[in-house]
Amino acid sequence: MAADFAVLEHHAVVVNAGLIVALLPSAEAKRHFKASEHLNLGEQVLMPGLVNAHTHAAMSLMRGMADDVALMPWLEAHIWPAEQALLSPQFVQDGSLLACAEMLSGGITCFNDMYFFPQATAAAASQAGMRANLGLLVLDFPSAYASDADDYLQKGFDAHDTWRNNPLISSSIAPHAPYTVSDSSLEKVMTYAEQLGLGLHTHLHETKDEIARSESQYGMRPIARLAKLGILGPDFLAAHGVHLLDYEIDMLAAYGCHIAHCPSSNLKLASGIAPVADLLAKGVNVALGTDGAASNNRLDMFTEIRLAALLAKGVTGDATALPAQQALAMATINGAKALGLDDKIGSIEVGKYADLTAVRMDEILLAPYYDPVSHLVYCCGREQVSHTWVAGELRYCNGVYANIEPNELKDIVNTWQVKIKQVKQ
Repeated sequence: MAADFAVLEHHAVVVNAGLIVALLPSAEAKRHFKASEHLNLGEQVLMPGLVNAHTHAAMSLMRGMADDVALMPWLEAHIWPAEQALLSPQFVQDGSLLACAEMLSGGITCFNDMYFFPQATAAAASQAGMRANLGLLVLDFPSAYASDADDYLQKGFDAHDTWRNNPLISSSIAPHAPYTVSDSSLEKVMTYAEQLGLGLHTHLHETKDEIARSESQYGMRPIARLAKLGILGPDFLAAHGVHLLDYEIDMLAAYGCHIAHCPSSNLKLASGIAPVADLLAKGVNVALGTDGAASNNRLDMFTEIRLAALLAKGVTGDATALPAQQALAMATINGAKALGLDDKIGSIEVGKYADLTAVRMDEILLAPYYDPVSHLVYCCGREQVSHTWVAGELRYCNGVYANIEPNELKDIVNTWQVKIKQVKQ
């Protein structure tokens, strides 16, 4: 996923102190370096770790809780009541650890999160050894986490201070959505983001209902309102972007904004299909995300990559739309760019962190294969992931986690499933 998108055969990646220090033919590597550890991956593809550009990790505990429901009824009748009853730092830490395990086993090395109690998510990500960009959530209505927008901001800044020196954890300010955050709160968000040098992460133009509400309340579409408030810019990442007019795509491109495309979640909630081909054609950086497991049921980036490529072809009627190489870029380097981390991760290049994923290609059900990039997108699944490294540290290998015990995950699931069932009754 470097600039030339080269596929290198029989090459070695040399890692020291978490960084890639050399990328060269294997025979040369053996001559020039004496390794303390040497791993021969054989019939595997080594690729950059996948970047999940939009999720709500703790909501893994709500997987399958309310299926086959449209977005607003899903939120208002199911998700928000459950959160009101159960939300706590322990809920968030447990749910996030479950999510980290799922993501690591599927080759995801970095995730961009938006949820309550981000300090608890940071604790789970740190245990798992994952890289995470954690949103400092902002809402105008109270929760078990905070009472109002000012309280959300203060709690978020307090959390941000606790992980400031953690090289695997970064922050953005995350106003939930234009329909849950007022103009005055958004103005505060923008001021603080500029002062602290933090990016912005929000939901935007996910449903037609969201847009209709904005037109009724503010007399304009959400993206126009955000532009008026000075929110749009190169540090702005919008999840979804399903319902965008041509001039709005031009606006996103002009401001240098990013979109996190979440195809499975958008389809499952019947929100629609984002105009990804048009966004890319206009120069908008489009990344990929799973959204939360409550609205997707899987934190599986291989599914999102394949689905994004197929949907783009089906919507445009053009089989050349979103080719495999571009789809894979959306899940790696584009996600890194959206999080402002493309100087550190997203491609296999000297000087970057060794956030890497190995994928088996020797299974007979995958044979034959001719183009490894095409095969990764259209044929492979997360079940073919054999190894996942974050900053050169092996975090997952063939079903075994470095820092997560399977019994710990079972206890988490058993505990919270009982409590969630009681709330649903």
